[in-house]
Amino acid sequence: MSPRSSAGFVLVTAAALTAALATPSLAASNTPAQLTQAIASHESHTLRGLAQPGKVNATVSSTNWSGYAATGSTGAYTSVTSAWTQPTVTCGSATTYSSFWVGLDGYSNSALEQTGTEADCIGGKATYGAWWEVLPASESAYSGVTVKGGDKFTATVTYTGSTFTMTLADSTEGWTKTTTHAGSSGFKNASAEVIAEAPEVGGSVASLANFGTVTFTGAKTNGSNLDTYSPNEIVMTKSSSSAVRAQPGSISGGSFADVWKAS
Repeated sequence: MSPRSSAGFVLVTAAALTAALATPSLAASNTPAQLTQAIASHESHTLRGLAQPGKVNATVSSTNWSGYAATGSTGAYTSVTSAWTQPTVTCGSATTYSSFWVGLDGYSNSALEQTGTEADCIGGKATYGAWWEVLPASESAYSGVTVKGGDKFTATVTYTGSTFTMTLADSTEGWTKTTTHAGSSGFKNASAEVIAEAPEVGGSVASLANFGTVTFTGAKTNGSNLDTYSPNEIVMTKSSSSAVRAQPGSISGGSFADVWKAS
């Protein structure tokens, strides 16, 4: 091959490579695994192992929730909202799960209307997703969305007098999902929560994925900062001991950090 022909071959190859890298199939390789409905259908976010449930403006423990819950009488809370940056999970070989959400009810009764995200390690691979749930049904994955570590989220649940509206927005990826539902049977709107969680998977509380730290900001209920309602601080502990799995920091101005401690 002559030098000129060789140079032409290099130019053509470079152009072909550039075109290949621009194709959707290769670009998609940079997207982490995403939550599917097949996975979501086995997950639920019911509060488990709550110690001293009758306390108010206190620190309590649970085996799967970590964060803050404002509690009150029936009808006390009609909206809850917060923002957070989606954590990037550190995965080993173990299968682990973590969820981040806002909701109404669920603290002192079996009702719960909520929406949020998750960051899991499934088969050693980071898997991210977005979902909504109305108990007693399992979690429902939002379809047609991409979630990545570092994405900026805002979640809101509002009761309008006849239905619940659950809205989740990812300002980084540029999508918003809204679901309207009649709510759980027997709902009371007696609590409002902002939570990091080890969800229940297949009927058992899952091992907690190492999410590092998630910081919730703009946490409000009924339009006011969550901390003005003297919410209960919930520390996630292991069911077999008092060892801490996740620990919320102090809440001020509707903001607090929640830190992973152990699976």
